[in-house]
Amino acid sequence: MSGKRVAIQGYSGCFHEQAARNFYGGLFGEVPEIVECDTFEDLYKALGNGCADAAVMAIENTVSGGLLRNFELLRKHGRKIKGEVYLRIQQNLLALPGQRLEDIREVRTHYMAINQTRDFFETRCPWIKVAESEDTAKSAADIAREKLYGIGAVASLLAAELYGLEVLQESIEAHKENFTRFLVMDDAYAVPQDKINKASLCFTLPHKPGSLAHILTILSFYDMNLTRIQSLPIPGRQWQYFFYADIKFDDYARYGQALSAVRPLIEDLDILGEYNSAL
Repeated sequence: MSGKRVAIQGYSGCFHEQAARNFYGGLFGEVPEIVECDTFEDLYKALGNGCADAAVMAIENTVSGGLLRNFELLRKHGRKIKGEVYLRIQQNLLALPGQRLEDIREVRTHYMAINQTRDFFETRCPWIKVAESEDTAKSAADIAREKLYGIGAVASLLAAELYGLEVLQESIEAHKENFTRFLVMDDAYAVPQDKINKASLCFTLPHKPGSLAHILTILSFYDMNLTRIQSLPIPGRQWQYFFYADIKFDDYARYGQALSAVRPLIEDLDILGEYNSAL
């Protein structure tokens, strides 16, 4: 069953598509139509020009940390977050069917996948040359389209399925507890209020001692669980910052009271989204 058009950064078969499938499959039983975008900025352009109905965007990873530019995009474009997906990043060695590991002389993949799998290639198969490419899934697609024997790709199991490749070795990443958190932007989806238990906020503070500590104390008083806070410089304002915060809560009314309590103490509060936590 084909669902709505969802913009992702990358090519069909990448982890962004898997995240989109997990969200829309779990929520609506739909397989989304993927709109491929070269950059995260292009993802927002696809939303703006009507080429996509929704978007899925990575925001942080347990190994490499936050994608700082994507925090800025959230604030800049104002598309509300309607959900999140946590996806384990499992890297797999793929090739055309009928080959063995010994037959592979070169592997192509994205530089982040190289960093995550370097130990495997150095210790298990040092004869394989690892070459950087622009995308994990595109590397798999190129091998299938061009019938490249002797060339492998490091990509998702979804890419293997979509492009008819064989999995020579599963889960070759060094860190098995490697998860990426993805955000879902979908203007057409209204999150039921009784399902909302997480919010993402962006705000600035007066440039005076203790201002952030004061805000955090108030949030704690109202039983708000701060799960992430990220600061980024405000262009043109020396030593002042945007603060991006994720908070979880059990009571939506209590959350509203917490916001009312901190509003007089902060500047430029922007609620980036209120949604259901995936954890």
